[in-house]
Amino acid sequence: MWEVWSVLPTVAWRIVKVTAFIALGVSLANLLVAFGLVERVARVSKYLTRPANLPDAVGTAIVTTAASTTAGYGMLAEFRESGRLSDRATLVAVTINTFFGFVQHIFTFYAPVLIPILGLEVGLLYVGSRAAIALAITLTGVVAGAVLLPTPSVSPRAVEADGGETGHDTDEPARPTDVGTEYPPTTRGKLRYAVREGYAKTRDILPRLAGIYAVVAVLTANVDVTRATSAAEPLVGVLGLPGAAVPVIAVFTLDTTNGALFLASLPAGTFTPEGAVATMLVGGVVSFAVSTFKRSIPFQYGIWGAEFGSKVIVVNTTLKIGFIASAVGLLLYGPV
Repeated sequence: MWEVWSVLPTVAWRIVKVTAFIALGVSLANLLVAFGLVERVARVSKYLTRPANLPDAVGTAIVTTAASTTAGYGMLAEFRESGRLSDRATLVAVTINTFFGFVQHIFTFYAPVLIPILGLEVGLLYVGSRAAIALAITLTGVVAGAVLLPTPSVSPRAVEADGGETGHDTDEPARPTDVGTEYPPTTRGKLRYAVREGYAKTRDILPRLAGIYAVVAVLTANVDVTRATSAAEPLVGVLGLPGAAVPVIAVFTLDTTNGALFLASLPAGTFTPEGAVATMLVGGVVSFAVSTFKRSIPFQYGIWGAEFGSKVIVVNTTLKIGFIASAVGLLLYGPV
């Protein structure tokens, strides 16, 4: 019982933060639609959404992800629940979100924390590798949307609203966008509408989110999920990395900052810059497996439900591991 009580404060604080951002994201999505601001944001993001055959409104969620991944996901969940996005289109949008979710970490973690620890050469090479991986996943989402999603039909209203250019909005009679008919006409009414919708969505998600987070937290308090690092030992040998890579990966699994500090404290010459970055990327794969169990599963299940949340996790995991493996191969065996 003590293990259960000891993790409750951490679980409660995490739930509060995630819930707040979900409520913010859903409310913001409804507010932007109610004020007709989605069309303005879409002018910037249409270069991603239109080639991917996604509605322009999805660009709002993609741009929001650069400021808050949770808020961006909350907006996508609202678009899916309202019928603006199919399940397949939502998976494409989540994939395209990847690079924008990475961008926020450049300013909050990579630049102020990680690069000073690792040094300029290794730090920039690592951040550049992670940026390339994230961008590759985003572009994969764009290609997937172009191939897998139907091209939206053009409605006369969309052409007129776009100033005579070729429209990209789907001709959906059930989803009119006229503010005067679908949303309250006053600013106060629109604000109340957005808050009400955000509250309703958060109220539906919160019990599921709290339950799953609590179960996972109790399990991780009693099960050493970091044993996954044992799988890294043969992998390090196959890749030809020095033996010091194993403890670096082990520490990296527990905490990225401590892993970087541990690597930086090793004697000069232990790793080449490429070997150091490859080791951290391998550590990222292992830590990703741990974080999926501790954070991604409760987060994704809380937002989407178990069935669709599992699909999101599978898509994210497959793409990230695949592109990280490719990056490791290029670092170790690619042309110098």
